[in-house]
Amino acid sequence: MTLDTSNPFDPGLPPARARALPWLTVMAGSLCAIVPVVAIVPLQPPMGLLMLLAWRLVARFALRLWAAAPLGLFDDLLSGQPLGSAMLLWSLTSLAIDLFEHRLVFRDFWQDWLIASGAIAFCLIAGRFLAVPVGAQVDAPLVVQIAITILLFPVATRLVAWIDRKRGRNEVGA
Repeated sequence: MTLDTSNPFDPGLPPARARALPWLTVMAGSLCAIVPVVAIVPLQPPMGLLMLLAWRLVARFALRLWAAAPLGLFDDLLSGQPLGSAMLLWSLTSLAIDLFEHRLVFRDFWQDWLIASGAIAFCLIAGRFLAVPVGAQVDAPLVVQIAITILLFPVATRLVAWIDRKRGRNEVGA
């Protein structure tokens, strides 16, 4: 007995909606930054970055390589970071992931998690140097935020895998 409840005759989403769904989920992740949360120390993970990394590593053809720049601009406009910082950092991260994809032909989940951990740490640390003066005491909360974001990566990959399965576009090049 199998737990697969998918219908092979289900046409899935129309192609335009299926192509827009990864963009919308990354933008919805960036929208989490405007949720009013009262906290003494800001530890909210960058959900937009997390969703972008999950789409890049789980469904590699869902987003094009250049998609990181406009999605980073959208995140910059919502998060309050200096304009262009997420555009630059997300684009560099996307290029680095593309280089890893060319070098590592076969990857498993642990390698994806390691790649995502490095990308998360790079983006948050570089974003700290772009947004906050060097003398500011934000290093301990930054380390905790990095750890929380890295630990949330498996949840994001499960969500992206579920969405990718539901959108019905699992072919290579979709």
